[in-house]
Amino acid sequence: MSNSIAVLKRSVPVLALVLASCAEAPAPVPLATQGQPSMYRSLAAPGAVVDADAARAMISLYRSNKGLGPVVVDPGLQRVAEAQARAMAADNKISHDAHGSLTQRLNAAGYAKNIAVENVSAGYHTLAEAFSGWRDSPPHNANMLAKGMTRMGIAAAYAPGTKYKVFWTLVLAN
Repeated sequence: MSNSIAVLKRSVPVLALVLASCAEAPAPVPLATQGQPSMYRSLAAPGAVVDADAARAMISLYRSNKGLGPVVVDPGLQRVAEAQARAMAADNKISHDAHGSLTQRLNAAGYAKNIAVENVSAGYHTLAEAFSGWRDSPPHNANMLAKGMTRMGIAAAYAPGTKYKVFWTLVLAN
């Protein structure tokens, strides 16, 4: 008998024990909770929320690689972005004006004297997809790389009965 067959025969009881213990193992944990980076988590689900800190890190690194300063998450801009994403989802329409113009929305939120830019989009299910889409679109990319921007707010709104499913808003301001 060859050594490999002898090893196989000795391994069969161990393999049976391992398989028996697997049969009683709990159901697998979804990838989103197994340490999968939040930028890859699908937001096409009820209650899903963008990881604003992961977005901040991603956008800040991108800006840094282009010689620009980082951004921080601003709670007020976060609320502006959330309202816009929800308004677009409710209207089932990608628009900078779904909840009033950016200037009107910023004025109402107390940001009247700020310079700001906004990216809106829909159809991306993950933060990584949205970031890549914005980076590959010249006007959206220009907004992410706008000089002097130091604060941001980002949001996604899930609308299951719509064509796009997920609506995105990113607001950057000085």
